[in-house]
Amino acid sequence: MTGNYNDHPRFIDRLTRTVNDPPMDLEDFLPKTPGDPLAALTKQDLDPLSIDELNARIETLEAEIARARARIDRAVNHRANADGLFKR
Repeated sequence: MTGNYNDHPRFIDRLTRTVNDPPMDLEDFLPKTPGDPLAALTKQDLDPLSIDELNARIETLEAEIARARARIDRAVNHRANADGLFKR
């Protein structure tokens, strides 16, 4: 045994790279456009916000999620209707 954690028999992951290496960054999932409001929202410091402000923020974000899901549903239904029309 050379002292390397990969040499230890109790470890399942014997690859030189660990499962979480390199760490995933939230920015990997956000749009790359400069000034994107979603990216700015995720970088905002929440520490100075009160509990009431945090609850209001959550309510606003939940309403935005519902709006986005409704838009997805409309798009899926529109696509299904179009596919049904052209399959006749």
